[in-house]
Amino acid sequence: MGPARCPQLQQRPGWGWMVQLYAARSAASWGMGDYADLGTLARWGGELGADLLLVNPLHAATPVLPQVDSPYYPSSRRFRSPLYLRVEQPPEFAALPPAERERIAALAEQARAAGGGDRIDRDAVFRAKTAALERLAAVDAGDQRRAAFAAWRDREGRGVVDFGIFCALAERHGVPWQDWPPALRHPDAPAVAAARDELAADRVAFHVWLQWLCDGQLADAQAATGAGMAVGIVHDLAVGVDPGGADAWALQDDLALGVTVGAPPDGFNQKGQDWRLPPLLPARLPATGYAPFRDMLRSVLRSAGGIRVDHVMGLWRLWWVPAGRSAAEGTYVRYPADALLGVLALEAERAGALVVGEDLGTVAAGVRETMAERGVLSSRVLYFERVDDDPQQPRLPAADYPELALTSITTHDLPTAAGWWADEDVRVQTELDLYGSATTPQAEAARKAGERADMLELLGSEGLLPDGEPDDEALVVAMHAFLARTPSLLVATGLGDALGDRRQPNMPGTTDEYPNWRLPLARSGPAGAEPVPLDEVLGDARVRRIAAALSNRTRSAP
Repeated sequence: MGPARCPQLQQRPGWGWMVQLYAARSAASWGMGDYADLGTLARWGGELGADLLLVNPLHAATPVLPQVDSPYYPSSRRFRSPLYLRVEQPPEFAALPPAERERIAALAEQARAAGGGDRIDRDAVFRAKTAALERLAAVDAGDQRRAAFAAWRDREGRGVVDFGIFCALAERHGVPWQDWPPALRHPDAPAVAAARDELAADRVAFHVWLQWLCDGQLADAQAATGAGMAVGIVHDLAVGVDPGGADAWALQDDLALGVTVGAPPDGFNQKGQDWRLPPLLPARLPATGYAPFRDMLRSVLRSAGGIRVDHVMGLWRLWWVPAGRSAAEGTYVRYPADALLGVLALEAERAGALVVGEDLGTVAAGVRETMAERGVLSSRVLYFERVDDDPQQPRLPAADYPELALTSITTHDLPTAAGWWADEDVRVQTELDLYGSATTPQAEAARKAGERADMLELLGSEGLLPDGEPDDEALVVAMHAFLARTPSLLVATGLGDALGDRRQPNMPGTTDEYPNWRLPLARSGPAGAEPVPLDEVLGDARVRRIAAALSNRTRSAP
């Protein structure tokens, strides 16, 4: 029998930061934030009194061009992205001759130059880091280093080798794997074993070695939280994987590759959503001992203080969309929730990790109650919370927020705090013509005006507004002070919210129309967004003001 509940690491009201790691680029990183920057954020957060650092999914992408920008559309959820590696950190770099280190420094400058403006350029980072890491992989760092790698690879077993094989084959044949020569389309095929042993042995070893480096650098980042953080780094678990990627190839017998998952039509997406992710087959899970789910959790929970399960309702049911059909033509398929929650609790107990469930959107009756019974924190967003969960009712007072929750102002798919007050979401959606036939820009602007008015009423009723006419910064601070008043076990805010950035990381319903997942940390001003390097963020007066507001939780929470 496994544990009945997930661990509760937090015994008092606490707070933390949410960050899109790629956006938090420092002077030392190569055009996007990396694992060393994650360690810097962890140390800094602990010094400010934060208890957690929630980071976007760091799952692996397929190592081909173009690189996928969305962290929620990974090639694999079991393995990590080498794109976040700090190249200069492994001992192999120090063992390079000076001339080789200079060549790598030149590659770093190329990556920084390409991604140094107001966009993250993953392709430039990928090209530069791949070239540099190939040079490091050729270095002999000594017997002890080779033995440590061999021991790690043996512990990881077949899974990491299959991942390395997929990466090597993808480099040769491209993606999706469904377009590969037929003899290579299944990991158990004899031709795949031959490719591993004869055609791509060096590349397989290279990609396995990269996963070893990722493992070590993530462990260093979690260790950087020290004793200051009660939880530490919380890793986000995406809902699914690219059907043409590594996990879909290696686990194809466990997936329903003829369908994808999404969400039914609702008030926010009248046509429904198709996330283009193949679901696990519920009937196969018991037969495999829940191995695909268990192994994925173990990977994400390694060197972690917690896990956030995106669309946690998927443990109960998923909206399946048949190939060739619209999202509105899908149907719910049920999953063995009790067993999946048991596996989740067991793996969280083994890792000593907190569990947060992202339960926003259409939530079936009983889901939140069961989450509370199992010790899974609910996700609550200030924009949405109303009395009795009724959109026609007033906004929920701070004292009435649930205790077993991670509460925030917003999420990566919603306007930032400053953007919400400035109607940036209405402006962008109007400019990109994203409103459907059910509404108009004028109607949305009127609706938003009503939301702003009742938010002002809420903040005023809590005594959080300054005298006179508050400016946008004062309103954002008041929102954070409201979070601090809730009894929720944890509250969190984004670094972009603290900086005053008006741009949201992702605009649902867009692909190339909006720079989703490519925006660095920035301040918004009269001239637009001004990118801010992580080195400056750490000392920013506005960021520290927000941190101070949230640090008052123990005093102000009911």
